[in-house]
Amino acid sequence: MIYKVYYQENMLEVPVRENTKTLYMEADSEREVRFALKDRKYNIELVQKLEGSHLEYEQASVNFNVEKA
Repeated sequence: MIYKVYYQENMLEVPVRENTKTLYMEADSEREVRFALKDRKYNIELVQKLEGSHLEYEQASVNFNVEKA
């Protein structure tokens, strides 16, 4: 499954929408995604499972680059 992760790079700052970044990760569960990212010290706002037409839409983006958990 592919997950889209919304995050802030600095855990100590208050989340601001303009500073929110995203990445895509292939994993079996949301828990696996969070575990894989724990060493990066990100402030994770949301982990969203992508499927169907939403996944197709994201794959059309030039920024679509999938990491493996």
